[in-house]
Amino acid sequence: MDEGKMDENEWGYHGEGNKSLVVAHAQEVVQLPLDFVKQLCLKIQSERPESRCDKDLDTFSGYALCLPNLARLQTYRFAEHRPILCVEIKPKCGFLPLSSGVTHEVKHRVCRYCLHQHLKVATGKWKQISKYCPLDLYSGNKQRMHFALKSLLQEAQNNLKIFKNGELIYGCTDARSPVADWNELAYHLKPFFFPSNGLAGGPHCTRAVIRELVRVITRVLLSGSDKGWAGALRRGPGPRGPRVCEASPFGRSLHRQGKNSPECSGLPKGCLLYKTLQVQMLDLLDIEGLYPLYRRVERYLEEFPEERKTLQIDGPYDEAFYQKLLDLSTEDDGTVAFALTKVQQYRVAMTAKDCSIMIALSPCLQDSSSDQRPIVPSSRSRFAFSVSVLDLDLKPYESIPHQYKLDGKIVNFYSKTVHAKDAAVMSTRFKESEDCTLVLHKV
Repeated sequence: MDEGKMDENEWGYHGEGNKSLVVAHAQEVVQLPLDFVKQLCLKIQSERPESRCDKDLDTFSGYALCLPNLARLQTYRFAEHRPILCVEIKPKCGFLPLSSGVTHEVKHRVCRYCLHQHLKVATGKWKQISKYCPLDLYSGNKQRMHFALKSLLQEAQNNLKIFKNGELIYGCTDARSPVADWNELAYHLKPFFFPSNGLAGGPHCTRAVIRELVRVITRVLLSGSDKGWAGALRRGPGPRGPRVCEASPFGRSLHRQGKNSPECSGLPKGCLLYKTLQVQMLDLLDIEGLYPLYRRVERYLEEFPEERKTLQIDGPYDEAFYQKLLDLSTEDDGTVAFALTKVQQYRVAMTAKDCSIMIALSPCLQDSSSDQRPIVPSSRSRFAFSVSVLDLDLKPYESIPHQYKLDGKIVNFYSKTVHAKDAAVMSTRFKESEDCTLVLHKV
């Protein structure tokens, strides 16, 4: 790419994370002229979500990463000129902590995502609480997974986006109602799931298309493969503790109907959700138990700052670093080595808790052979698919104090508002039942 021929109009806004801005271009990336970066930032500013516009962009680096467009099928050139549907999901943390270091009992019953929702709504981050609960998605139970995915579609927030031929067609918005969004989404997706056009429009069509989308995504998420980025971490900790979050609307709805929550079917060991969960569970101590160990490492580095490189705080994240992650012991021997291992495991676990899964789907031709590629069926069609994971930059060592403070803020807010309100309701119900007690004696 010739610096003199670079044109900001050839680039487009794609998305962003806490420290990264993603713009798309068809060619390879080289060192970027600073004037070009400034003009590009100005061009895409109006396309950025309002909630992200207070984040300043680095216009002085002059460098950018060249990454594949994961909204396209990554495996097969045959699909380059076919319509592509891509669903991006940020599943978040899929388990409840059991660590004895957890001092807030509510964290054993309500997942981090559901706890955080209340603070985010109260501070104006989102307008309403999502019904999505990660534990439903990670349950492996199709009924719960379908509910979780529909909840994401109803209130996408920053956890679900849908692309059609690389263009964002569905994602975070507060400007319109979910009904209007679903109707428009169904309009875009109908040719994928009902190619014969035998389905009329209207609410029935919308429901049918959304139902097919949810079923296909569920099948892909449960599809197995022995290859994957979790690798030998399958030897890590297995699922533990309660598998139902008390705040999940799915479980609450069944409880009101007098039904028990369906058992966790369990995730196939080869599927990506299973591997993601395994890596997440490297967080063996929760941030409450981890923070004192972080302070131990900090005190050591204050005394021996030259050891920072030896301890691989900033990398390299090589095989030696990876091998240390496999030490799953939780017995603290008081050493810096133990503390460092738990800190590094926590950083990796937090990365997995915040990663995104990209599912790219392309309709198969009737006469195409399925021998060479994975296929997922729907009611009226079949799709070749590829699954990718992104946002795998290791969480910064320096972010641990912030995570500790944020955790306390989230739990304290939930306890003072939601938990206290629930307790008051239960107390009222108890008094009412007490007032109406009828005692019968034998005569």
